[in-house]
Amino acid sequence: MSTLGLLRTLFNPRIVAPNTIQSQFLNRSPFLVGLFFNHEQIRNMSRVKRRTTHPPYWHVIKNVQRGEDKIAGDNLRFVREVIQEKYKNKSPIKGSDLDIEKTEWNPKTKRTGVIARNIGVQHMWEKNGSRIICTVLHVLDNHVIRYVPPEEYAKSIIGAKVFRNRKPLGCLVVGAEATNPDKFTRQYCSLFSEVGLMPKKTLARFIVTPNAVLPPCTPLTAGHFVTGQAVDVYGKTIDYGFQGVVKRWGFKGGPASHGATKFHRRGGTIGTGRDKARVWPGQKMPGHMGSEKRFCRGLKIVRINMKYNVIYVKGTVPGPTNSIVQIFDTLLPRRKFTEAPPHPTYFLPEDGTLPQEDIWDSSLHVLGSPSISV
Repeated sequence: MSTLGLLRTLFNPRIVAPNTIQSQFLNRSPFLVGLFFNHEQIRNMSRVKRRTTHPPYWHVIKNVQRGEDKIAGDNLRFVREVIQEKYKNKSPIKGSDLDIEKTEWNPKTKRTGVIARNIGVQHMWEKNGSRIICTVLHVLDNHVIRYVPPEEYAKSIIGAKVFRNRKPLGCLVVGAEATNPDKFTRQYCSLFSEVGLMPKKTLARFIVTPNAVLPPCTPLTAGHFVTGQAVDVYGKTIDYGFQGVVKRWGFKGGPASHGATKFHRRGGTIGTGRDKARVWPGQKMPGHMGSEKRFCRGLKIVRINMKYNVIYVKGTVPGPTNSIVQIFDTLLPRRKFTEAPPHPTYFLPEDGTLPQEDIWDSSLHVLGSPSISV
């Protein structure tokens, strides 16, 4: 057999039977194995599916089994008393059991974030008279659920991707907006019964450094941030469904008259008949628009209402009104903290009094104050 015929026989992908001349040759020639069978150079699909319609594995598991029998008033009150007793806010996990390192804040510290709801847009005015658009974010009933140490988080699916080539960090699981336990499964409610909190509708993970770890049941409020600070907001964009190229990509479309028939909002040609008579990967075509996870980085906090836990950020955030977003310290190097923030978070006074109900940024005009001074 010639050399070319031998190579064709050895490296024929159809020949996969063990204990053949192919397997014996490959075991003796590791150089040829790396040369002809380099698995790192396998070509993947160029069009990657950017969104999924099914919920992720950490999604809230709802209880779909609901009884049709109506519960009497006395029995309903008894069930509520049992629920309150079971989820009483007395956590068996103490802060000393987590071995939290008590250190001061430094520029490399990563604090936890909060979960908020986008409740609308409001116009504000600066002292120079210019008008700005601010998004109003309501910080919901946020509590720390548990802390995942770096060794455990690095073994998870997401942690293994994030900390592939660097030192792993732990994460805090934060829940928001307590609700009725009857709406969820027993497995999901067990996450909160151990901590002593009512089940939360929304959960989120925030990567933190060891000096910013918080014990379970710690409340998180709007005082976690300060005015003038730059934050990053993470959310899901508005879902527009299936849209054409004019709305999705801003195409001009075809002519409106002069013999144009059924071509007013078409995209035109999608290929070429010259050297490559095919559709190129990444061609802008009609399809699903929106419903993608996006970050808005470097948004400035201009106002904080401590009474109602409301944060006003300058600009817009991803997602429609009444959507859930996540707020955390910005990652932009030129907009990070220069002074120590509330570390590891802001704790309310024991008497419950607020030092200041409404905090405004120095660049804003306070509503109700005189606009002209002589």
